[in-house]
Amino acid sequence: MECKLKEEIFLTQIMKESGAHSVKMEGGKEIKESIKRILNAGIPVMGHLGLTPQSIYKFGTYTVRAKEEQEAENLIEDAKMLERIGCFGIVLEKIPAKLAKQIAESVSIPIIGIGAGFDVDGQVLVLHDMLGMTHEFNPRFLRRYMNLYEDMTTAISQYVDDVKSVHFPNENEQY
Repeated sequence: MECKLKEEIFLTQIMKESGAHSVKMEGGKEIKESIKRILNAGIPVMGHLGLTPQSIYKFGTYTVRAKEEQEAENLIEDAKMLERIGCFGIVLEKIPAKLAKQIAESVSIPIIGIGAGFDVDGQVLVLHDMLGMTHEFNPRFLRRYMNLYEDMTTAISQYVDDVKSVHFPNENEQY
């Protein structure tokens, strides 16, 4: 009991000091008890199912999740369970659009998609990807609205050249 109380105090302290309003937890039934403890500490939880990047080594790949019937059924059950225990919403990442639609229709909490089609309640796209800060990561759902990778690479190269040629800092850029 004392350990659980310390855990609740620690979680509440993290929320207060970070200014966060909730946490996102990746997984379903395998983390159910952890989610319940966090919810019992008064911290709102958003679930995350499908591709779970923080546990990628468990799957070993970034491929689309829940293409097989059994994994899809498990995902649906996990979504219902997350709603039932009190999650305020769920992120569905890199799953078939048809499955995402089915999940969105089977729960009443908001479903946010990332590579899960348009039949969900909202969309997320990682800022670094949206702005084109990365160039090797190219999943089908990624739409780049800028190409900052090129601009950053050019700027960094220019900076290195300026430092090496002693053009930076110049007399106006020092005290």
